[in-house]
Amino acid sequence: MGTRWSMAAMLVAAVSVDGQAAPDVVVEGVNMPAWVTRDNARHPLAVGESLRPADQITTATGSRVLLRLGDGSAVKLGENARFVVATAGPAPESARLFRASLEVLAGAFRFTTAALAKTRMQRDVRIQLPTVTAGIRGTDLWGKVQQDREFIVLIEGAIAVRRGDAAEVTMDQPLTLLNAPTGAATTALGTVTVTELSQYVAQTEIAPGSGAARSGGRWKVIAGSFGNQNDALALYDRLRAAGYAAAISPATTDGGTIYRVRIAGLPSRADARALGKRLQLELELPKPEVTM
Repeated sequence: MGTRWSMAAMLVAAVSVDGQAAPDVVVEGVNMPAWVTRDNARHPLAVGESLRPADQITTATGSRVLLRLGDGSAVKLGENARFVVATAGPAPESARLFRASLEVLAGAFRFTTAALAKTRMQRDVRIQLPTVTAGIRGTDLWGKVQQDREFIVLIEGAIAVRRGDAAEVTMDQPLTLLNAPTGAATTALGTVTVTELSQYVAQTEIAPGSGAARSGGRWKVIAGSFGNQNDALALYDRLRAAGYAAAISPATTDGGTIYRVRIAGLPSRADARALGKRLQLELELPKPEVTM
């Protein structure tokens, strides 16, 4: 049992160790459940975790993920998404050039660059959908991979898109749409309305009070407190298998050691309560404790 407890502690510590480096891709927000698969092993995605080349992120229904790239730009993922960081990092020829290759296998995504990031570095980012490739250097776009089509909407800037062996097309007008139906030819560039764009963007945004963990979040959800280490480990394993980045926090009391199974990093009481309610409904847990 001591070995198993050590392994659990190492899993908790691994996230903070990774976060001490200067990561090329770091997790800034997670509306769980979500997972990352690395070297054929899957574990819950945690805020502060650094992603490595070939890591695949998977989100569940209702989930959202916010990633921060080393150049300051952000990648936002919606529910039921599968996303791979193929490569990311400064280019060998120039530290001011950030180069990345990102793969969207399923679901909605948004790539966006803040104003400060636009001036701080140059970027050469390639986003690969199953059949469509978008090359970007500093812009804002939204897209989605569905069963019946792949599509990309340009929000700001300019991108060069290509489907398979077809000629490259430049999209440089806001609200331009590239639609690539499955098993059919790509349609001519179209447009979307501001209302449609708002509906699309909502699919990748983490809404306040929705129960998402965020960088710097100080609230916690205590899913269970146990005097028995085995009971704590059983709940810990159950939460992590379900895609929730739980940790075990032992505390010494007059009556002995208490093992608290918690999920930390919630930015507000409302978020902590929302996550606690989700755990009650999805995993049929007693009402969790919410605390700072």
